Formats: sequence, structure tokens, C-alpha cells
Amino acid sequence: MTATAQPGKKKQVRDMFDGIARRYDFLNGFLSLGTDRRWRRKAVRQLEKTRPARIIDIATGTGDLALELLRLRPSRIVGVDISARMLEIGKQKIVKAGVQEVITLQEGDSEQLDFADMSFDAATVAFGVRNFENVNKGLSEMARVLKPGGQAVILEFAQPERFPVRQLYNFYFNRVLPFLGRVISGNPHAYSYLPRSVGEFPYGDGFLEIMRHAGFSDTKYISLSFGIAAIYTGIRN
Repeated sequence: MTATAQPGKKKQVRDMFDGIARRYDFLNGFLSLGTDRRWRRKAVRQLEKTRPARIIDIATGTGDLALELLRLRPSRIVGVDISARMLEIGKQKIVKAGVQEVITLQEGDSEQLDFADMSFDAATVAFGVRNFENVNKGLSEMARVLKPGGQAVILEFAQPERFPVRQLYNFYFNRVLPFLGRVISGNPHAYSYLPRSVGEFPYGDGFLEIMRHAGFSDTKYISLSFGIAAIYTGIRN
């Protein structure tokens, strides 16, 4: 009897986000009490000094960060994601906002970006790096498509370490959030995957080290909301 091969992480992530796409935006705001919007605005502010003209937003999902990046008045924003259904919703939002001449969303693999070397002035990711099948490869691709001196800004969940934030966070993230997410989204696995993926992902100095190996220098991170999330920045060598 031949064992059935397990699908790769890439396919699992694509299927999961396709399945929850319709409720994704609502759940993000509801489960984070609106904090996700403030975090994205802070991430965009990291690019205010350089005002990049061309930006790639990797793992763009429904385009929330891409839309927030409009504050910088870039000439072009390209959002890439592997979930076709998430992109469908994002395209509807972009048309509704009337900014389709600036923002383009397209299906694509973060580890095999379909762009020439040095195509962008900045690269962003919000809550997507931990979903990469190969984090090193994904970050190296990000560095490849950036111009030398181009900036990467990565917003990702972290793990608070101080008492009692850590205990409250773990209770909410491992008990409350999966239950509410399952009930509202109708997907029994998606919001159980979230705490598991965060728990397995390196954060803080550990993630900065991975960025440096991928081709970034001047790497830094800013802790958000008592360590619940972090913004990582780096400059392409």
C-alpha cells in the first residue's frame, strides 16, 4: 500500500487562503480589534524618507498594504500573491478606490518572482513571510528584484516575552482566536494554522540574521504592541 504524499506548504497555504478569502478582511479587523490597520500604517511610515517610486508588495492578499502604500504617492505598486481568490477581492477594492492605474495585482510565487533583477525601489510584506515555504529563498528573491540601496519592510507577528502579556497573548492566540476564526470563517484549519505558524517562525534578532544572509544590510526591527508584532527593515546590498 502506497502512502499518499502530503501536499507542500505552498499548496496548503494557497488552498487555505482561497477558502477563507471571502471573510478574510472582516476577520482581520475583528480578531485584531483594528490593530492590524495601525500596524500597516506604521510599516508604510518606514518608507517615508525615501518615497520609493516603484514598490512590490509580496503576499499582498486582498491588497490592504498595497492600498496603504498609496500614501507615499509612488508611480507603481505591484502586488503578488499565490491565492487567486484573495487577489479577486483585492482587485475589486482597487477598482472601487479608482487606483488601478497605480496598483496592479497578479498571481505569483514569492520564491520565484516574475520580475527582472533590480526592478523595484522598495519591497513590502505584511503577515506573509511566515507562510513562505522557504524563507531564505523568498527573502533572496526579494533582494534580487530590489535595486541596490532599495529598502525592504516586513510586518510580521512575533512573540511577546514579558509577563503578563505573553500569558494573555498565548491564551488568546491559541484558544480564543482559533475558535472565533473557525466559527466565523467556516474553515476548521485556517485559524489553528495561524498560532502554529507564528510559534514556529523566528522573530527579533533571529529573523534579522536571516535577512542579512539573504542580502540585506542595516537590518533593524521595531517591536509593536508589547511584542505581539514587529516591523523589520533592511537595505539591499
